[in-house]
Amino acid sequence: MELLHAWLSGRLGLKNYVLAPASEDASFRRYFRLQYDGLTRIVMDAPPAQEDIRPFIDITGRLKACRVHVPDILERDMDQGFLLLTDLGSTLYLHVLTDGNAGQLYADALAALAAIQWHGETRGLPPYDEALLMQEMHLFRDWLVGKHLGLRLDRRQQAGLRNVFRLLADAALAQPTVFVHRDYHSRNLMYCEQHNPGIVDYQDAVAGPLTYDLVSLLKDCYIKWPRQKVIAWALDYRRRVHPECADEAGFLRWFDLMGVQRHLKASGIFARLFLRDGKRGFLDDIPRTLSYIVELEGEYPELAFLAGFVSHRVLPAFAALNSPCAP
Repeated sequence: MELLHAWLSGRLGLKNYVLAPASEDASFRRYFRLQYDGLTRIVMDAPPAQEDIRPFIDITGRLKACRVHVPDILERDMDQGFLLLTDLGSTLYLHVLTDGNAGQLYADALAALAAIQWHGETRGLPPYDEALLMQEMHLFRDWLVGKHLGLRLDRRQQAGLRNVFRLLADAALAQPTVFVHRDYHSRNLMYCEQHNPGIVDYQDAVAGPLTYDLVSLLKDCYIKWPRQKVIAWALDYRRRVHPECADEAGFLRWFDLMGVQRHLKASGIFARLFLRDGKRGFLDDIPRTLSYIVELEGEYPELAFLAGFVSHRVLPAFAALNSPCAP
């Protein structure tokens, strides 16, 4: 904080400013809302030892070329990991979504996603390859199942998870490759009266599967909609944006299996955020996140083992461990 105040008052020459926390992030980055001279800005603090701001700067330029709404970078200090950004406001999609406005808000978000997938430059982006897909799914096994819940897997269960991970990785790699934001959901989309939505937290973008961001948005870990509504939104997006990609059944299979991969990853990350970083709030999102997997049990026989494992072992163990009466 001393370095940050020295940068603001010294390098930028700001006087009589007010600095307050702006948002919680699932990384080492911190965001502050800066007020001075009647203006409001956002300061990103990305400690160089843990975070690299160069991807954020790079991806900002790529997204601006798509004509979607992302912050302007006003000032930067590469050595200390500080950025001064325009402020897209504090109204998350998550805070304003209702049954009544979801259609319009998702229409705006899907239009922005289409622009990103049509025009987003993927050259030089890290690939969402087999190694990364597998590494992410192992977060579920290692951090949620093993470290948090303390569940021991027998050989059959270990083989079952390996087989499902292989299935999900193959399905993801079979999809066309596009620009992937990687966290395109209701906590990273800002409601804006002009040029809605504002898009943030995109520095981990990769070149990867067509349905990944669509899953992030429509099978959100923080808010859930009826499956039939989600299917209708997903298939309408395919029809309007990617009609050449598979048939409806094939596209829906891509979408659903991509969702399973993402929800395994996310539930593992939420457990890691609690165990490693002391961020307990993310634990509340694990049952919702895993419910997307359970609801597919009757639709995809190849997911029967995983859905049953989650339903009969993981969720009961989680409920017992995290109940108000748990030690």
